[in-house]
Amino acid sequence: MRGRGPHPTSPILEPPPPATTDAGRRDAGKKRGPQRDHRERDNEGKLKPMFRKSEPAPPPPIDREITISEGITVKELSEKLGVKAGLVIKQLVDRKIFATINQTLDTKLTEEISRAFGASTAKMSYEEESVQDVESTEVAGDLESRPPVVTIMGHVDHGKTSLLDAIRETNVAGREAGGITQHIGAYHVEINDRKIVFIDTPGHEAFTRMRARGSKVTDIVVLVVAADDGVMPQTKEAIDHARAAKVPIIVAVNKIDKPEAQPERVKQQLTDMGLMPEDWGGDTPFVPVSAKQKQNLEALLEIILLVADMQELKANRARPAVATVLEAQLDRGRGPVATLLVRNGTLRVGDHFLCGTVFGRVRALYDDRGNQVKEVGPSMPVELLGLESMPEVGDGLQVVTDLAKARQIAEFREVKAREVAMAKTRITLDQFHAQLREGETKELNIILKADVGGTAEVLSDTLQKLSTEKVRIRVIMAGVGAITQSDVDLAAASSAVIIGFNVRPERKATEAAELEKVDIRLHTIIYELTDEIKRAMVGMLEPVFKEAYKGRAEVRTTFRISKVGTVAGCYVQDGVITRDCQVRLLRDNIVVFTGRLDSLKRFKNDASEVKSGFECGMAIAGYNDLKPGDIIEGFVKEKVAPQLGV
Repeated sequence: MRGRGPHPTSPILEPPPPATTDAGRRDAGKKRGPQRDHRERDNEGKLKPMFRKSEPAPPPPIDREITISEGITVKELSEKLGVKAGLVIKQLVDRKIFATINQTLDTKLTEEISRAFGASTAKMSYEEESVQDVESTEVAGDLESRPPVVTIMGHVDHGKTSLLDAIRETNVAGREAGGITQHIGAYHVEINDRKIVFIDTPGHEAFTRMRARGSKVTDIVVLVVAADDGVMPQTKEAIDHARAAKVPIIVAVNKIDKPEAQPERVKQQLTDMGLMPEDWGGDTPFVPVSAKQKQNLEALLEIILLVADMQELKANRARPAVATVLEAQLDRGRGPVATLLVRNGTLRVGDHFLCGTVFGRVRALYDDRGNQVKEVGPSMPVELLGLESMPEVGDGLQVVTDLAKARQIAEFREVKAREVAMAKTRITLDQFHAQLREGETKELNIILKADVGGTAEVLSDTLQKLSTEKVRIRVIMAGVGAITQSDVDLAAASSAVIIGFNVRPERKATEAAELEKVDIRLHTIIYELTDEIKRAMVGMLEPVFKEAYKGRAEVRTTFRISKVGTVAGCYVQDGVITRDCQVRLLRDNIVVFTGRLDSLKRFKNDASEVKSGFECGMAIAGYNDLKPGDIIEGFVKEKVAPQLGV
């Protein structure tokens, strides 16, 4: 074994013998040199292991920007990036996402894929992309003047509604008193062969909601200020909203016919807020008017047209229509109906459209006078039939030609909206006591509404005294009157439970509560309320009876019949009133009496039930103080199984 040398492929286990000649030393140095170069030593002089980490290649530098819209497919993304669809699919597979070329991608994933190919992204909605494509092909000759859209705002009781009614009746062109229907929510008047469109939403709520959704539908704001009252809190709020929307303001100083009117004081107050009158050297038009006496209304309309001319409002009637939803309601005979304001283009019967999550075809159009029309132009209000479901107020409507793409976008938005709705959970008393048992919740927020201020104060103190070391009851608002939509909005924002004591929710509030998943609990006996809160706190909430709403009827007139008492002639507005149901008498949305029906008649015959849309006679057992305008609400108490066990 001593005479045999190492195998050529075997590792050298021992260092070579020292070289004796100069040539040998040089050869040995050459052999050892590379080992000294490549094998580094650490601080202790030991050789470091010879291996290298494989680092991922950095992403390519960003050298271009692409525009992406919601619901973009793999194929569309590859076309925008200028690469083959297979390379985009490979990037998705690397992220453990298996997709086809027709599959839609969400925005975040699209941004990541684009970055991998050295492109940055700019997000744009499908409607914005469509509008941009149309505007790129427009020429100046296609544009023509369009009517201005006006919103009237101001403080409560300063005459906004009176001014709207006076303008509507003083139709300068037609002289048709009351010739315009109100149900559509918007209408137009004519002066000097020109049109002005008024949105019939005098309050700030709808105006603000539109602006919050990014829909600018108003061109001019008319600020109504009472000459005898001056600037009030909502006046300041209206000015802030108008400035935030960046629209011109015209001040209508109303009630100048009153002896105590001081229009100069109004000018001074508004000057302090930055609205300088034109006759004082400013740029804000002030028009003294009287809605009651119909003074200076024509002057106000002429000023509106003058301000509109300065804005140079233009539109293109030849392009596909773009509109905004002002109102949406479910009509029993016609299905979902939307009130639109056409911002640009012409909307025609038969057009296919995309409106939020709704894809549909225009089946019929009705103008603001209730007449059926074939088409409607820019700035005009219209009622649209042909929706498959209810759109949201403030949604944009876009007429489309690529039907497959529009249907794909609608389905994508519907899936996203469903995901948001499922993620949006509000706390209820049932969830509260379940979370208490799991140790999650320590505080219960309550919004309290009662029929009188003293009751609200007592209930607020009583509920807050129920707080313990483990659970804190917090009354974030205690008020008087019916439960309104703003109460529901506050409850949704603060994850609160609404408790109504001897009051009922308004219809809009009930709809909003169902939409926002807000829990509303109604009580008439204080110890039942406190017992329910206590059971929720200790995790023993087991409702045995649940109130089921049956219907409501409005008292139109009353009759006094001897040996019977007061009988109310009623019109059933909603649902059905049955002979055996319990009833609750509401006056101004406040519970006045709760009891049972003594009799229910249709004409002279006894009736077991009366459905919505029919008239009937009712007598309430043990109660005769019925007045026209009262609401009789029918309900039954149903025994239900406990939702959660102890």
